[in-house]
Amino acid sequence: MKDIAPKLIPLFKEGYCTPQIARIAKKIKEPSTTIHYNIKKLEKEGKIKTYKAVFDYEKIEKGFCTFALLKLDESKYGNPEEIGKKLASMSEIESVDIITGDYEMIIKIRVKDQEEYYKLIKKIGSIEGVTKTFTLMSFKQLKTEFIEL
Repeated sequence: MKDIAPKLIPLFKEGYCTPQIARIAKKIKEPSTTIHYNIKKLEKEGKIKTYKAVFDYEKIEKGFCTFALLKLDESKYGNPEEIGKKLASMSEIESVDIITGDYEMIIKIRVKDQEEYYKLIKKIGSIEGVTKTFTLMSFKQLKTEFIEL
């Protein structure tokens, strides 16, 4: 059979997943129709934004995980979302958060290896308003998206 995993993985990262209604019904002992109705209601209310797969990142060549703290220029304090949106558009960046403390933002990055990380961090450092980065490297992830690994 044709291997289309390279086409599927990016789609799953973007939310092209669906809940397993029959499996949920069995687990909580409720009819599938009731579960389907409640899921659709949660989606309509905006409580569920998307569904996404949880990967074994080593197996999809995105096993190098880091967190980068970003310091912003004072001129960007009033609108950190502007830089955040630029960062969020980069496929290697898994999450972007505006934080308090000595740094203004934290981003979670997933790439293949140190070389890819180096190229990305140079790109991030060249964004107008980013004055400093500080990297924290993840050695091993034990839980993600509320799922223990």
